[in-house]
Formats: sequence, C-alpha cells, structure tokens
Amino acid sequence: MKGLSFSILFAALIAILVASQTLYVVKETQRAVVLKFGEIVDADVKPGLHFKIPVVNEVKKFDARILTMDSRPQRYLTLEKKAVIVDSYVKWKIESVDKFYQATSGDEFVANRVLSSRVDTGLRNQFGERTMTEVVSGQRDQLMTELRDNLDKVAQSELGIKIVDIRVKRIELPPDVSESVYQRMRTEREREAREHRSKGLELAEGIRADADRQRVVLEAEAQRDAEMIRGDGDAQAAAIYSKVYKQDPEFYDFYRSLQAYRDSFEGKKDLFVLKPDSEFFKYLNSSTLSK
Repeated sequence: MKGLSFSILFAALIAILVASQTLYVVKETQRAVVLKFGEIVDADVKPGLHFKIPVVNEVKKFDARILTMDSRPQRYLTLEKKAVIVDSYVKWKIESVDKFYQATSGDEFVANRVLSSRVDTGLRNQFGERTMTEVVSGQRDQLMTELRDNLDKVAQSELGIKIVDIRVKRIELPPDVSESVYQRMRTEREREAREHRSKGLELAEGIRADADRQRVVLEAEAQRDAEMIRGDGDAQAAAIYSKVYKQDPEFYDFYRSLQAYRDSFEGKKDLFVLKPDSEFFKYLNSSTLSK
C-alpha cells in the first residue's frame, strides 16, 4: 500500500515537472518569441497559455508596454554656433518582436543604448539647423515632431520598435554662456534705460519750453487787454472830465486843485519849495478863502 502511494506521488511530481517544462503563460503586458535551438520558430506569441517542447524550445518574453528612456543632458550647437544643454526623453514600445530580438537579443539595455545614440544624432542635426529662438520657442514642437518621425522609421527598420514620442524636457545655457548672456542682457537693458531716460528728458524740456511760451503769451495777452481796458477807462474818464468842465469850468479847476493837494501832501516826508504866490496855492490863498 505504501509502495502504491509512493508511486502515485512520484508520478504526480513527474507530471508537474513535465507540465512546468511544457506549459508557459504570456501575460497581456508581454510579447514573446519561441526559439528552437536558438532559431525563431514563432515570432509573435499571443497572450495566454501555450505549449512548448522541453529542451528543444525556449521562450523569450518582453515587456509590451510603452517604455521610457531618459537621456542624459547633452550639449548641442545651434545654427549661430551657440551652445545649449538639452535634457530629453523617448517613449517607445516593441513593434516587431522577432526583429527586436534579432537586433538586441531581447535586452532592453542594448535597445536603449542604440536608441540613445540615434536620438543624440537626431537632436544634434535638428538643433544645428535652427537658431536659439527657434529651438526655445518658435519651432520646438516642429523639431520634436520631425525627429520623432525620422527616428521612428529607423527604429522600426533596425530595432523593431516604434517611437511613440520624443520630448525635450529642458533647454538650458551652459554656465559660462549663461553668465555672458546675462551680462549682455544687463548691458542691453541699461542702454534701453538710458535711451528712455534721454527721451524723457527731451520730452520734459519740450513740455517746459511750451509751458514757458504759453505763459509769456498769456502774460502778453493779459497785459494787452489790461492796457486796452485802462486806455478805454482813461478815455471814458477824460470824456467825463471834459463834459464836467464844459458845465462848470471854475468848479472843475477847484476839484482838480484839491486832487493835486491830496496827492502832493500824501507823504509825510515830502518837501516842496514853491513861491507863496505860485499858481499852485491859488485856492489856499487866504484872500481867496475869505471870499
């Protein structure tokens, strides 16, 4: 009885061992090829449970998801021979499993190394055909699109992989170039500030000169108007005096003499040297006053 149980157990172990050597599973996120003594006999095994011949067949599985390759920052020259430091990454996935295996032996490290070299060459060419302004803002999207399309053709034909996307994460100037650019920008801004300040001073001088001219014109016009009003008033006063004089000449003479006395003796320190019988004292003469 014990011998029978041992036989059954041994047979079960043998069956499990054979099954493990003949059955294999390909996940939904994987692609696989079946080799027969190192030669591909099934180039694209679909996800699921499959059989193989132990010892004779060998299964190689690969990640079928989109993979990301981060490139190290590289130094490139633009069309004006200006150096820039570019940090980029590539997203790719396996398109042809047999071609990928033949080109890289199924090693992602080998694929990334070859792809990195291709991306480096492509970026160098793309940056060399554009100016600093174009690679930073103007044609950045166009640059990445052209590089992706060109590299995708090469990658599919040589490596059996599809380039999903290529992105430039960051573009920076080298430290030595950054300092020179900063100093040049600072000099340029200082020059613009001096120009704006000079234009402001010129504008201020023009405004000040125009204000002075308007002030002179206003004062001259005011003086003219004042003289005209004063002249008109004097004319009216003369007309009134003339009219009064015609009505009573003697009273008019008396009134004018009183005004002359008032104006002459207004100051306390004024001194006049006149003859007593002068015409000026005509109405101050005692004999006249007595009358």
